Amino acid sequence: MKPFQASSGDLNADRRADFAEMLLASGEPAQAAELLLGALELAPQWAAGWFRLGEMQEAAGLLDQAARAWVMALKLEPADRLGAALKLELIGKAPAAAAPPSAFVETLFDHYADSFEDSLVGKLGYGLPDFLGRAIGKARPGRFGLALDLGCGTGLMGERLRPFADRLEGYDISAGMLNKAKAKGIYDRLAKVDLQHFSCTGAKADLVVAADVFIYLGALERIVGAVANMLADGGLFAFSLETLAGGGDFALLPSRRYAHSEAYAWRVLRANGLAVLSLESVVIRHDRRDPVEGLAIVAGFLAAAAEVGNPATA
Repeated sequence: MKPFQASSGDLNADRRADFAEMLLASGEPAQAAELLLGALELAPQWAAGWFRLGEMQEAAGLLDQAARAWVMALKLEPADRLGAALKLELIGKAPAAAAPPSAFVETLFDHYADSFEDSLVGKLGYGLPDFLGRAIGKARPGRFGLALDLGCGTGLMGERLRPFADRLEGYDISAGMLNKAKAKGIYDRLAKVDLQHFSCTGAKADLVVAADVFIYLGALERIVGAVANMLADGGLFAFSLETLAGGGDFALLPSRRYAHSEAYAWRVLRANGLAVLSLESVVIRHDRRDPVEGLAIVAGFLAAAAEVGNPATA
């Protein structure tokens, strides 16, 4: 990923950085990194330049040097809009974190707001809103008085929810995404929130949906607890996960998204009094033409719900 802050503020440094990008594109990451390091001597406070240097050094297999570059990026920009802490974790130079930096998620989606739908739907084959909408309809046909769309983005899920929601509210960390959603005119309320700290104290919701959202949250205990508190008796909670291969509860992937295990989902839901009503495997999207496998889950406060196939009790 190229840095969002494309200019260092120094014309000569920018020229060297441009040449470094050309070298990287031609398959010479070590030479590119060396040239970019020279640019950073002219602009040592350029946090995005240090981040990009780390990416070039990583591509060259120089992981110790990459780690030093990302540490410098973090020192210069502690909010970590570019996700240097995640890169350090992925190369084993930082401990596993329960969640990504909020500023990274916000910056990522603000940056992609204009091209988000064309890329996700047109190029990556994103069909999760339709799939999750059908799963909700099977679990509980009819209308919902209040539906909450967590991580609503540009409103792709909201478009499916609107026909059977009397009131629809959308919440997202990205102002850019919310502007796109607002232009569609499908939400009764939109608000900018960080789901890592989100709670809702208003009327209880009949439906809470989080489509392709938990990949940017990591640990789920807090958000599932918050949903349980905002959900009305008899309400539904519908969400998706990227499937974690192997053991563990959740893990950060090279994509800097999180994958979660099915057993972890069952356990966190059950700890908050929620039972799984339906769970289906689904291809969420494609990444470099490879299918991204995931789960579409609908849960609710139904003590008698059958939990057949629960891997947590197998």
